[in-house]
Amino acid sequence: MTINSELDRDRAPMRSMQIGFYATSVVFNLCLIAQLLTVGVAYFVNPAWWDIHIWLVRGYSGLSLLLLGWSLIAQFSPQIQRLTASLPVLLGLQFSTIHLKSPFHLEVLHPLIGFTLLFVSSSLVHSVGRIFSPANLQNDRVEKV
Repeated sequence: MTINSELDRDRAPMRSMQIGFYATSVVFNLCLIAQLLTVGVAYFVNPAWWDIHIWLVRGYSGLSLLLLGWSLIAQFSPQIQRLTASLPVLLGLQFSTIHLKSPFHLEVLHPLIGFTLLFVSSSLVHSVGRIFSPANLQNDRVEKV
């Protein structure tokens, strides 16, 4: 058995974990997009969509914690780990701004935090996606030889 095939065998489980992380981060991002669309429909078309907006966040918010743990186990760059760590923090701020009433009217920050959450999630998807880009995969093959 050659050294290269041993390295490939050792990298296979980590690569599978990274692919799973990527797929989960895409699902998380799609849920955020769906939530943004439902809030628009609820506000401009039919208020009954608020229930779906709330149901979505309750359904997918746990993925942020799953992704956080996953990012620490799978060998990702510090940038990807920071992006992932900010997801549950931003979701916590989302919950806080909408549920905690204060004289400062922090609820006005709710949409801004939501768009920040979408930006961070999209940045995470793109950052992880670059790992699987053809150029990056070609560099891996060159390093093995």
